[in-house]
Amino acid sequence: MIGRLILTYPETSRRLGGLLALLVFVAAIYSLGISSAWIGYIVPPAAGWLEGNPQRGRLVSALIIALIAVVNWKALRQLSRRQQIVGVWLELFGLLMVFFYSFDLSFTFIAKKIGFLISQGVVTTLYISAISIVIATLIALAGAIAKLSKNGVIYGLATFYTSLFRGLPLLMQIYIIYLGLPQVGYVIGAVPAGILALSLCYGAYMTEIFRAGIESIHRGQSEGATALGLNSSQTMGLVILPQAMRVIIPPTGNQFIAMLKDSSLISVVGVWELMYLARTQGQTEFRHIEMLITASMIYWLLSIGLEFIQSRVEERFGRFNVR
Repeated sequence: MIGRLILTYPETSRRLGGLLALLVFVAAIYSLGISSAWIGYIVPPAAGWLEGNPQRGRLVSALIIALIAVVNWKALRQLSRRQQIVGVWLELFGLLMVFFYSFDLSFTFIAKKIGFLISQGVVTTLYISAISIVIATLIALAGAIAKLSKNGVIYGLATFYTSLFRGLPLLMQIYIIYLGLPQVGYVIGAVPAGILALSLCYGAYMTEIFRAGIESIHRGQSEGATALGLNSSQTMGLVILPQAMRVIIPPTGNQFIAMLKDSSLISVVGVWELMYLARTQGQTEFRHIEMLITASMIYWLLSIGLEFIQSRVEERFGRFNVR
């Protein structure tokens, strides 16, 4: 019945569907309990009525927000795809800044501390993350090859490693390495302990990514390489891995970004990375939220940089596979 009406009156059905979606959107916004105080700031004469009718004010606020969203959607639809992407980013970034501005932040305090956060915290974070990424990649490659081995001992070692380090929380691994190794006579510094924990943890996750990427290459590729006289190492390095990288890079890039953010956990052992400095600098003048938001934005910018690098690498290996 409904399908017949839609086919018979497509334009009317489309408008009714749009109206229904608008009503659902208004109801969703109203249920979130968004205050109508912002209307009073924009239209001061309405402030008294809004205070006297809080429920109606919330309904009006939800309706206005929904209509603004609809108008904005219609306006964005008129632009090209690239312009739509830029427009959405600018709008959402503006809303995020408005959200942060509502916290009554001290921008003077942020300006005074941000230089130290970058010169000390960001440098330490990137230093730890870069070394951990390299070591984790080497571990993952070795682990993936071991998990593809027909040798039971090597396969058992690889599966035990991945099971253990994927099963333990990263914070627990940091504590075990930093506090546990001295119990057996090996004293390790905070920074090496953090690098080792990050490398082992993410190496375990990336082992499965590398294994899946290698297995995605058709068996005929290795058979053809063998027929050409290549040994197993040459086959892996020259034939299998270059083709598998197209599958490996996207999830590996996500792991790198996650590692960059999880490096903040090393602050629990006193490493002066970004999150540690954000907490300690904010405590001096009880400006915790300013430092935490600043650190969050810096992490976001670093993640954007990694995303850009990842996209360029993906594009390069994509062209390689097309050729």
